[in-house]
Amino acid sequence: MSDIKEEEIVRGVGGQGQVLDPETYRDSIGTMDQSGKRKWVYPKKPKGKFTNYRNIVSYILLIVYFSIPFIKINGNPLLLINVLDREFFILGQPFYPQDFFILTLGAIASIIFILVFTIAYGRIFCGWICPQTIFMEMIFRKIEYAIEGDRNKQMKLDRQAWNTEKIWKRTLKWSIYITISLIITHFMFMYVVGYKQVFQIISEGPFANPTNFMVMILFTAAFYFVFAWFREQVCTLVCPYGRLQGVLIDKETINVFYDFKRGENRAKWRKGEDRKAAGKGDCIDCHQCVVVCPTGIDIRDGQQLECVNCTACIDACDEVMEKVGLPKGLIRYATENEIEKQIPFKFTARMKGFAIVLALLVGFLGYLLYNRGEMEAKFIKPAGSTFFVRDGKITNTYNYTFLNKTNEKKVVTIKVIEPKNGEITYSASSKITVDRDKITKGTINISFPESEMNLSKQNITIGVYDSNGKLVDSYQTYFEGPFKLQF
Repeated sequence: MSDIKEEEIVRGVGGQGQVLDPETYRDSIGTMDQSGKRKWVYPKKPKGKFTNYRNIVSYILLIVYFSIPFIKINGNPLLLINVLDREFFILGQPFYPQDFFILTLGAIASIIFILVFTIAYGRIFCGWICPQTIFMEMIFRKIEYAIEGDRNKQMKLDRQAWNTEKIWKRTLKWSIYITISLIITHFMFMYVVGYKQVFQIISEGPFANPTNFMVMILFTAAFYFVFAWFREQVCTLVCPYGRLQGVLIDKETINVFYDFKRGENRAKWRKGEDRKAAGKGDCIDCHQCVVVCPTGIDIRDGQQLECVNCTACIDACDEVMEKVGLPKGLIRYATENEIEKQIPFKFTARMKGFAIVLALLVGFLGYLLYNRGEMEAKFIKPAGSTFFVRDGKITNTYNYTFLNKTNEKKVVTIKVIEPKNGEITYSASSKITVDRDKITKGTINISFPESEMNLSKQNITIGVYDSNGKLVDSYQTYFEGPFKLQF
């Protein structure tokens, strides 16, 4: 929230401006009264250019959300985060616990991106992309409008006794809410265990999978609670992003702002009146920007924690301005400096610094992903095993483990890289087949001439080669032999 200065926001009362008291201004949450009791928000159904754009963005994201679990790349899920079975797929590429450092860097890059984005564009994410906003405003709220009507009808229905009309409307609405919450939960689980597993759980029934069934019921109940009752309080009381913006945004950040220099002093509209000559601003105090707000705030009071930049107030105000013949944009996307000092938006040094760090991180992350390796190989001596000597050769046994990280089957062979005169005896075929995204295990023996082993424990390097002779991974371990005195 901006500091109150000599250009303070004023509230018009019958055309007379009244400066807000800085000691009491916004000393409570907008959706609660002084006693702590919740004030229910009945937002008017928005309409306009930005609402249409938001609808398009939301529908695209909803299609993406409900489609991703069924999309596969090279036979792998597009996105799967199975923590229980340690199966992770991102863009069809398998990731393993060994690759978590890459995912950690990705998480850091994402956080820096959020910082840069918020510093430049405020809470546009909250109003346009946030799942809470999309599900609430584009699904649950639209169902509410369809069943109970717009703002005034909802308020009337809420006040009236529990008669036949109220019972069937509320029962229908809540039943649909539960159904949609159940659908959202099932699709969320598809991101964890895959759609086939979810369909299998459904077909087997709750008694065959009691734990999974209870977890789904709990998540369904949580979604229903959030979208049927908790609603905007997720954004105002729970989500930390609103608090974060108070640290990140400044006078150069783009946000939804009310142009108080143009709008004040606000006063009711009178046809044919010269408002400028009468000392009145363009705001006609119609409160349409207030009644459409899904978090119940008055954008004219300045930047506030509850504002999610949903643009409903912009559309409502532009519609009124058009009707009374005044210029649009009284409420618009702007920076505080643009409103106060008519300074256009520009990228600050802080924005550029964060953007440079982000670009470096993304570049390094891309390098790690590109050089992640096709295969991971390990050669471990079995516990308690030792060497044996036969026909002038010292032999050690190793258990190998190959992890194929690619989306294609690999046929590999093993060679000793250093020292170069090592011989390998396989427990099976010398050509080892490793299926894609699979682990293959086996045993080999490595032998060296006894005359060439001068140390009781010597480092060796073992290489794994594909069918084209390309080295796909190497592993350094040790080779044991008899103790020899050194003179």
